[in-house]
Amino acid sequence: MANHKSAIKRNTQSINRRMRNRAVKTRVKNVINAVATARKNGEDTTTMLLEAQSVIDKAAKKGTIHRRTASRKISRLVKRAAKPVAV
Repeated sequence: MANHKSAIKRNTQSINRRMRNRAVKTRVKNVINAVATARKNGEDTTTMLLEAQSVIDKAAKKGTIHRRTASRKISRLVKRAAKPVAV
């Protein structure tokens, strides 16, 4: 455990950042899974796809995920949503 006042503060800050980043990453995973589930059920995914893209872009803007990772996730999601549903 940290002993100095500055080390205690850094520890608190890193815990807060970790919790915030976990929440953002979980949100990204949830919107991706929502699009995949909607696609599998045969629903229209255009609005869900736009929302997912927005969430992923915001995560990259905040620095939670890298911008190239965000781009890759969006690209794969759009490709998966455009693919015809296998019956």
